[in-house]
Amino acid sequence: MEVARRSQIWVDADACPSEIKEMLYRAAKKRQIKVTLVANQPMRIPPSEFINTVLVPGGLNIADRQIVELSAPGDLVITADIPLAADVVAKGGVALNPRGELYTNENIGERLVLRNLVDELRGGGLVTGGPANFGSRDKQAFANQLDRWLAKTK
Repeated sequence: MEVARRSQIWVDADACPSEIKEMLYRAAKKRQIKVTLVANQPMRIPPSEFINTVLVPGGLNIADRQIVELSAPGDLVITADIPLAADVVAKGGVALNPRGELYTNENIGERLVLRNLVDELRGGGLVTGGPANFGSRDKQAFANQLDRWLAKTK
């Protein structure tokens, strides 16, 4: 008899805000759910059987490919990388931006088109700058979405 695998959380960790990582560490311990940070540099993590890291070589999209390969349907992936989110959603996972935006089958196509358009405009010098600073509203929006996902995985 095969034992069902419990969903887990994967983190595109190189660019993830430290406040979000701290929130995930607390959730891992409290809910006893596995959290894996994937990064191309060593990460300091608190001692816990539920928290670990995967170190990948530096390079374009290597961490992203590793996350897609290791994640399973139903897993949660924390990322601001929209192409990675699209791959995760296509695989049956759930992707959550550190600012609290949930990527789903219903919205990922639109987000990908918008991201590509902004990327082209930025490349042509028509758009400068990046997203607003990460703030308390973003943190609260993320916490709310994380709580909803955790409630569904009991």
